[in-house]
Amino acid sequence: MNLERASLRRRLGWLLTAVTALLMGGAVGYRLLEGFTWTEALYMTLITLSTVGFGEVRPLSPEGRWFTMGLIVLGVGTGAYALGALTEYIVSGELQGILARRRRMATLKRLRHHYIVCGCGHVGLQVALELQRLGLPLVVVDPHPEALERCEQHGLLYFEGEPTEDEVLKQVGIARARGLVAVLESDADNLFVVLSARGLNPELTIVAQAVSEGAAQKLYRAGADRVVSPYAMAGHRMAGLLVRPYVVAFLDATLRSPDLELWLEEIRVAEHSALVGKTLAEADIRARSGANVLAIARGDRQVDWSPRLRIQAGDVLIVLGRREQLLALARLAGDERLARLLSQGSERAWARRFPLDARRLFGRGQG
Repeated sequence: MNLERASLRRRLGWLLTAVTALLMGGAVGYRLLEGFTWTEALYMTLITLSTVGFGEVRPLSPEGRWFTMGLIVLGVGTGAYALGALTEYIVSGELQGILARRRRMATLKRLRHHYIVCGCGHVGLQVALELQRLGLPLVVVDPHPEALERCEQHGLLYFEGEPTEDEVLKQVGIARARGLVAVLESDADNLFVVLSARGLNPELTIVAQAVSEGAAQKLYRAGADRVVSPYAMAGHRMAGLLVRPYVVAFLDATLRSPDLELWLEEIRVAEHSALVGKTLAEADIRARSGANVLAIARGDRQVDWSPRLRIQAGDVLIVLGRREQLLALARLAGDERLARLLSQGSERAWARRFPLDARRLFGRGQG
């Protein structure tokens, strides 16, 4: 909270105190000077301060009239001050800020199967924007006003608070969340977030950032499903662009662009799927859907390319294909979430979810 708003709130607090004091002082004065009952004294005080012009409860003594004149002067002055403070309160955006916070809290209570981004620095903002481009529900948690301003500029749902605190994670619906990303500036903070998140939701998918080289194993032990080092990833990426620029461009396009025929996708096999218990050859996925299975992911970060591996419930198929092929395989595997995503809307609606233009990847600047 900035100094201007803090000062404004102090003024409003003082104003409320002054009005209360005037009401009490007026009622006590009329009771002592004129012998009014408490009801009559309070009524006389209210009509005097509000200057509505009603008649007196009883004829006033000279002392009572002097007291009433003083009460009118104080009431008019306080009213003018209140009007000015209220106008400043509205103009300064404080009222709009309160309404916006209420709307954000109402939205947070409705979130289901969403993603929580802890930290909105350079990496966290990119994570949030990518989730936003994919049309996925998310909330950013950060205590710093400058980070929250960036969220406001990009239209991101945010919550002001320390993501290392359990109560904050509960308020952003961690029990209902699908995944969490810990991208705070220090490994210690990311470690606290992972520990808290895993304790509050054992089924949560957690991805954490490792700032230092030795932090990755600690984050895994704390409960992270994946640990990413931005420096290592940037190094691999830059080396790939030097040595295999077209391969990197192709992978980017298949992951993010609507302008190509093919996409890379993950499809999870459900328990009731007909694929369970079969090898890739026996399942005959290529003939039944047209999609190509590149690998099968199982367990804790294990990926297998063996054609003799039998498919189990919960396996994740890493596949390459056109949208209609991926949709057919998603239905065959029983992945209802992906099937809904692939089947909704037209090509134009699908393109809006993945706005990266593939022509920028394969066009000018690639040789």
